[in-house]
Amino acid sequence: MRGDWGSLLTAVVTPFDQDLTVNHFEFRKLLRALVENGSDGVVVSGTTGESPTLSREEKLQLFEVALEEVGDQAKVIAGTCNYNTKESIILSKEAESLGVHGILAVAPYYNKPPQEGLYRHFRAIAEAVNVPVMIYNIPSRTGVNIEPETIARLAEIPNIVALKEAGGSTDQISRIKALVSPDFYLYSGDDIMTLPLLALGGVGVVSVASHLVGKEIKEMIQLFKGGKAEEALKIHLELYPLFKALFISTNPIPVKAALNLAGWRVGEVRPPLCSLEKEKEEKLKSVLKKFHLI
Repeated sequence: MRGDWGSLLTAVVTPFDQDLTVNHFEFRKLLRALVENGSDGVVVSGTTGESPTLSREEKLQLFEVALEEVGDQAKVIAGTCNYNTKESIILSKEAESLGVHGILAVAPYYNKPPQEGLYRHFRAIAEAVNVPVMIYNIPSRTGVNIEPETIARLAEIPNIVALKEAGGSTDQISRIKALVSPDFYLYSGDDIMTLPLLALGGVGVVSVASHLVGKEIKEMIQLFKGGKAEEALKIHLELYPLFKALFISTNPIPVKAALNLAGWRVGEVRPPLCSLEKEKEEKLKSVLKKFHLI
């Protein structure tokens, strides 16, 4: 089972109203805009979607809305997993029953399982569903790194088809690529690392910046894959200041601030996250103005 998810997936934010309830109207508008601007798919209820503060019911409704709005034009990947294997399996099966095109399974955070525990966690989730699974490695948030050898073991499970890698290490990416089959998909989990990952055999990115510059990111990927590395590098370097600005604080605080400044109504972040500090907001505004986004 190989999920053809494309090269540009957006880790979509979850818009909130003033009372911090989910704003489905704005969510629908945003989904349509993302697809129109180059996204081949959307990851719903991931880190950028504030999954830790979404209830099970809210997540399922977001999956349903995304499928209804863009499911016939783009892939809908559901963020269903946490540090509890049993809960992750239950939500993954519920998401599958709605018709999602795949599951995003983040490494368990806080409880820091050893490599064998990670393997058993992901295997149990994958074996419980019949849709493709993308593993998500982000040690800076989870406190644990999924080692390349563990990724290679997991890649042998038929419906574990992809890795979203956000460890920031080209060495790790190289080791993974050397161990897995050519049809196992590597996605960057960090916009800054997209071009280096493509050079190491990756297929694309699960992007935050594509909320604002999706067409440009898609063009960069297509140029590189078309053998025009220097032109791709030019776009990467042009976008670099924006990539940095969108991580001036904890994701998704800056991207939500940027979207609000650009005229969207995605609202605030839910506690324990908080609004962007004024000084950082001014820096963000300056970058957005240079890109003619506000």
